[in-house]
Amino acid sequence: MSDSPSQLAPLTNLTAVQLGELALKIKVWGQELGFAQIGICDTDLTDEEPKLQQWLDNGYHGEMGYMANHGMMRARPHELHPGTQRVISARMNYLPPEAGFAFNLNDPNLAYISRYAGGRDYHKMIRNRLKKLGDKIEAELTGLGITKPNSRPFVDSAPILERPLADKAGLGWTGKHSLLLSEDVGSWFFLGELLIDLPLPVDIPVAEGCKTCVACIKSCPTNAIVEPYIVDGSRCISYLTIELQGAIPLEFRQAIGNRIYGCDDCQLVCPVNSKAPLTEESDFHTRSQLKQPQLLELFAWSEAEFLKLTEGSPIRRIGHARWLRNIAVALGNAPYNQAIVQALVARKQSDEVDDMVLEHIDWALAEQTAKQGNIAQNEQTAALVNRKTQRVIRSVEKGLPRDA
Repeated sequence: MSDSPSQLAPLTNLTAVQLGELALKIKVWGQELGFAQIGICDTDLTDEEPKLQQWLDNGYHGEMGYMANHGMMRARPHELHPGTQRVISARMNYLPPEAGFAFNLNDPNLAYISRYAGGRDYHKMIRNRLKKLGDKIEAELTGLGITKPNSRPFVDSAPILERPLADKAGLGWTGKHSLLLSEDVGSWFFLGELLIDLPLPVDIPVAEGCKTCVACIKSCPTNAIVEPYIVDGSRCISYLTIELQGAIPLEFRQAIGNRIYGCDDCQLVCPVNSKAPLTEESDFHTRSQLKQPQLLELFAWSEAEFLKLTEGSPIRRIGHARWLRNIAVALGNAPYNQAIVQALVARKQSDEVDDMVLEHIDWALAEQTAKQGNIAQNEQTAALVNRKTQRVIRSVEKGLPRDA
């Protein structure tokens, strides 16, 4: 049969058997492309719409205005990409080897960077893989004399509720920290979606497995998990260090500790993550300059160095000014050190800092001065602030010894 579009049969000609066989092939192709798992679901997220609206009404999105844009389209994939009948949800593991979580958190002079961000930016990579998956589906159908489907890949790049979709597609359940959890692999994975106009058979969601566990809620440094399954994004350290454009509120600065880009604490204390496999993608391995880095070394990077050393990394998106802002807070939280004071004073003279960064440097200098003036009292204060972090460290050492 000719593969001329006018001579190809419509998608409606596909039988239930053919669609079932295609769904199985899609899962095999997904694994060949490096995805750890593929699931398929329909587009009905009606139950999520009131939850999303309530979350927005509560202001839990903070300055993330894009979360409120597009109305309820975020819960309606068929409106985002007209004609969509199914969502092919994919996950890709990212936990790097030698993560050194406990070692890192236990040393306040080191910078903690969320482990998803130590390697290559995942967005373009996963989107390209999903596009290749779409190409394979198209080739399969044209080989059967069927017209090509209309598909479109998304990876954090459009208003779409990826976790509820992945939940519905059987990739895991939504944990009390609002992340997706899988019994066999934990939560250290990225998600991506391929929207497609094929009535493929759907997968069965897995049962919720958190049960009575509240480890994530108790361990969140800023108490951002306001109730099970609901996170006040405006309190989350990932939001404060990545999404927030301006000054970090004073009430959260000490709780941030040495976390300069994101936070993994709710994942670190989760018992389900004890089984998490390491990534098979070397691109997600932590770069040498970001593996247990000294705060002072990172604070000394010029803007040119920052742009060069974070090229291709998700860290680059925050820019040099917010990078300095975050590190200044971490330096303020570090034990008193004359070298830290000197670095903060020197950076104040730099033409690379604006008023927002200067304010955080001044805060850090005040914190350092207070520790110098009354070491005993400030050690006591630090111990109280650090109580949750110590709990996280103990959880990692006990539950994730390979990654400690």
